[in-house]
Amino acid sequence: MSRVLTISGRLQDRHLKQLVRISRDSTVGPTALYYAGVTAPVVSASVALLARRVMIELGLTPFWQLMASAQLAALAGIAWYLIFMRWSYRHRSGRGTERSLDTEVSASEEGLSVRRGPVETRIGWEGVRRTIRGSDHLAIFIDGADALIIPDDWFGGDKAASLAFTEFVTSKVTPNGP
Repeated sequence: MSRVLTISGRLQDRHLKQLVRISRDSTVGPTALYYAGVTAPVVSASVALLARRVMIELGLTPFWQLMASAQLAALAGIAWYLIFMRWSYRHRSGRGTERSLDTEVSASEEGLSVRRGPVETRIGWEGVRRTIRGSDHLAIFIDGADALIIPDDWFGGDKAASLAFTEFVTSKVTPNGP
């Protein structure tokens, strides 16, 4: 008979933030947001100069040159900044049912099974890229799917059960991944 270890619980905001932090690898982060704030004025100034030059060529009065170039510059700067802001919110935690439904994770000789509500996902061990043991969680990185976090809270303080689950899962994952 095959050994199956099962744990379940509900993810909290702090767990999801940990998951986002450890799984983020190529998303737009704080540095990009900083540069968005720095480059938006440069984009605005460039558009203002370009628009003013066009207005001069069209023969508009200095008043209308200033008004039109200022409006176009403001719109360009705002658009530039909002694009970067949108990128920064792509990986917000808790977009699905992570916080409203319990997650059940089962580990067997065949692989992992993750069930949340009516949805069950099965992952063969060859699909698990790597695992990371944090101070209060086990993170599992899966090819072609979101990372999975199993907080120690789910074990209700049973360190032996947490250790047994972690050791079983990490023993099934090849060191260099597929």
